[in-house]
Amino acid sequence: MRRKEREISDIPEIESIMMSSDVCRIAFADANAPYIVTMNFGYCGIDSRRLYFHCAPEGRKIDMMKKNNLVCFEMDTDHYLKTGKMACDYGMGYRSVVGYGYISIVNDEEERVRALDHIMSHYSGNKKFTYKPETLERTMVLRLDISEISGKQCK
Repeated sequence: MRRKEREISDIPEIESIMMSSDVCRIAFADANAPYIVTMNFGYCGIDSRRLYFHCAPEGRKIDMMKKNNLVCFEMDTDHYLKTGKMACDYGMGYRSVVGYGYISIVNDEEERVRALDHIMSHYSGNKKFTYKPETLERTMVLRLDISEISGKQCK
């Protein structure tokens, strides 16, 4: 990171940014075609650092993932406008996380339910949920195993 005073390397602080973020943007790449998608997510940092997502079982991101499962992700929170006397004195305050990892389809039924629980918990604060079998059957669950992560804070 060019501006070291903005860097966040403390994992608990990075996790707090993730927990207060509303969405995660995932960047896929295939040949010379980038593609970014905004998704709801759940974070699991207890046994290993993972992000979970749910989606339809077909589409562009699934096609790209099958060709290249190395992705980049980004999330941000705490946005506010910093004003100044001159136009170039303006700026944005925020906290953000950027990382890399490998994304894959979760096929194990127990892990799928745990993943959906992480996603639901992120947005509701609750811990345990019940799912209709037909909903589980048609929902694809993705797991992003994080290999690299960093945070940034602009005050």
